[in-house]
Amino acid sequence: MSRPDTARRAALGLIIGVLEDRESLAEQIAAEALDGLEPSQRARAQRLATTTLRHMARADRILKPHLRRRTPPDVMALLRLATVELLEEGQAPHGVVDAAVTLVKSAGPRVRSFAGLVNAVLRKVAEEGARWAETPAPEMPGWLRGRVMSAFGKKAAQAMEAAHLAGAPLDLSVKADPADWAERLGATLLPTGSLRLSDPGKVSDLPGFEAGAWWVQDAAAALPAKLLAPAPGARVLDLCAAPGGKTLQLAAAGADVTALDISETRLERLAENLDRTGLSAEIVAADALEWEPDAPFDAILLDAPCSATGTIRRHPDLPFIKDGASIKPLFALQEQLLDRALGWLKPGGTLVYATCSVLPEEGEAQIKAALERHADLTVIRPDLEGIEPGWITAEGGLRLRPDYWPERGGMDGFYMARLQRSG
Repeated sequence: MSRPDTARRAALGLIIGVLEDRESLAEQIAAEALDGLEPSQRARAQRLATTTLRHMARADRILKPHLRRRTPPDVMALLRLATVELLEEGQAPHGVVDAAVTLVKSAGPRVRSFAGLVNAVLRKVAEEGARWAETPAPEMPGWLRGRVMSAFGKKAAQAMEAAHLAGAPLDLSVKADPADWAERLGATLLPTGSLRLSDPGKVSDLPGFEAGAWWVQDAAAALPAKLLAPAPGARVLDLCAAPGGKTLQLAAAGADVTALDISETRLERLAENLDRTGLSAEIVAADALEWEPDAPFDAILLDAPCSATGTIRRHPDLPFIKDGASIKPLFALQEQLLDRALGWLKPGGTLVYATCSVLPEEGEAQIKAALERHADLTVIRPDLEGIEPGWITAEGGLRLRPDYWPERGGMDGFYMARLQRSG
């Protein structure tokens, strides 16, 4: 019997971890789920798991007519993985079917008995290419889709779902000379100044990585720091800073940055990014609800903890590990952090509130409520290069969605608003 493919086995473990244990891919990888694999095998396992989760609802549609009896979760996960390999990735049927059967046979007696079913079903699935092409994009989970449709309408929800299925290209923020680096990397220079690569390969092998000339950051995620636009030498707080993309932007702009986050582990990654790019910031590991600064700040960037529903196109595991109940406590936390941060701001200072969410409860509604609580606040309407007028909201914030820029490859869902205290 052939030996099981280690990357496929690892990918299967990641998928089961998401579906059964509700652990994100990032959490599992941080917990050493892929330790022991060669770098290329690690990358392949992560890609297989991510692609399978992104297309899982489509795989289920293909599999359903071929399954006559209840299938154990681990066998079902394997069938989904193999279906995506066959129909989305176009892998050779013989190799995929043989690898799947080998994995089943290498498991315990309960699973081993399904080897014949796996073989028969996948041989039929391999012939379903035409039906796969007609299978629509998976819908967002009901708790999220209902909120999105209420806020933006059914067509917008469907467009976001199409964007989620398409996945995300790689975006970069550069310290300087974006046009020059776009030419060197063969990247597209986006209207907002970010660089975009559709097929980058291994990121650490790209020109400029070792020199710290740029860092990975979605084009939407790069806008809050640009919206804050601190003056060189300004005393700036990056609140909830890790893993540090916005800290790097603020430091590159010449600000005197304090980067605060509750996670020491995530701050280690921020420190590594600062070291690689040759930029500097004061790093503070603390709970923002308990910490107190020595003096007020000229400007504050609050990238508040949120549902992350704007990042599904790059994190397809998110719909399987979150639900409506789990995100509600975040709304109160965002309000607390916003009020606390405003208390650390100098008179006349500015604060940018941002969330990588498509939910108005975490964006527009938070700013409207903050304006009611704080009479000395005003919203400064965004005037950033590359943004479109339709993205500016009634209260003066900036609403970004995954279905924007479809011809360019989309963007993460985000909300941000620039607030100013009266002097």
